[in-house]
Amino acid sequence: MKPNAWLGLCLMTLVPQWAAAAPSVDVLSSPALQSQLALHAALQDITRAGDRLVAVGERGTVLLSDDNGTSWRQVPVPISSSLTAVQFVDARNGWAVGHAGVVLHSSDGGERWTLQLDGRRLAQLELDAAQASGDEQHLAAARQGVADGADKPLLALAFSDANHGLVVGAYGLALHTSDGGASWVSWAARLPNPQGLHLYAVAQSPDGVYIAGEQGLFLRSQDAGEHFNAMSTPYQGSYFSLAVQPDGALHLGGLRGRVFRSTDQGSSFESVQNPVPISINDMQLLGNRLFLVNQAGGVLRSSADRARLTPLALPPGPPLTAVAEAADGALVGVGFAGPVRLATSLNAAE
Repeated sequence: MKPNAWLGLCLMTLVPQWAAAAPSVDVLSSPALQSQLALHAALQDITRAGDRLVAVGERGTVLLSDDNGTSWRQVPVPISSSLTAVQFVDARNGWAVGHAGVVLHSSDGGERWTLQLDGRRLAQLELDAAQASGDEQHLAAARQGVADGADKPLLALAFSDANHGLVVGAYGLALHTSDGGASWVSWAARLPNPQGLHLYAVAQSPDGVYIAGEQGLFLRSQDAGEHFNAMSTPYQGSYFSLAVQPDGALHLGGLRGRVFRSTDQGSSFESVQNPVPISINDMQLLGNRLFLVNQAGGVLRSSADRARLTPLALPPGPPLTAVAEAADGALVGVGFAGPVRLATSLNAAE
């Protein structure tokens, strides 16, 4: 989850009266506007689909690049709600999530997208789960969710393969699929999150399922999501990003640039030295190193021993929200002014 995406949710409540009185647009039935301006839209996330780059952002914008981020093109999307995160498990199968409870799926590398879940259906799933559980507190919240309509922000996703995935979001939303998104099951009642804290990040690995959120919330499951435990961490501020490296090392990043590392599946953490005390937007494993983007748009890279972070020497540019590695090894970022190639290689960025 990018903090800027959540800030956008808050700012929507501060519109002037004349704007609030304007006719509302149903973002779930209005396709994303096709325009050259989309190439400079505010983007929230970027990932690889094989050799292709896929970026997502405001008003349902999805951009593709087949030349390592040198040029981009917009593709049709059936909704116009802002998209906050995207992941591909292979060159063809990918998902994107966003505001209004949106889950989109592509089976052709991002060329076409279908709507698998929206906020209205999500609210009904939560109500069905609450009625089955008999939990009165959960049931009251679920009924209110149905009354509120489609406004159910999804902020992060983690698919382990083309069938199994978990999406999380605001107010403790968590839904799982075991059939590639054809159907979804609410996992909210499985999470020890009685306050309904916002869930900003999720990751899956062979060792567990991990979820991070506000007020230092960090949840771990070691039985494929059947049960979750709330784990203690060294910080009580919000965590916006989460990454698991191939050797199982786990990283959490959040407010004020705080970054922590665990080598025992989250049972204990040690601080990672960060010379830039600015909140972390994004955390990605690129090559064999961890790259982080902060709220000021700076990019940092983990040291070989993973004990500290080093800011990259990049040319000045607009603020960034996420980065990815192109097929040619280039570092490509996205942010408030669209996508940009940052360096010809990850090593050249140092």
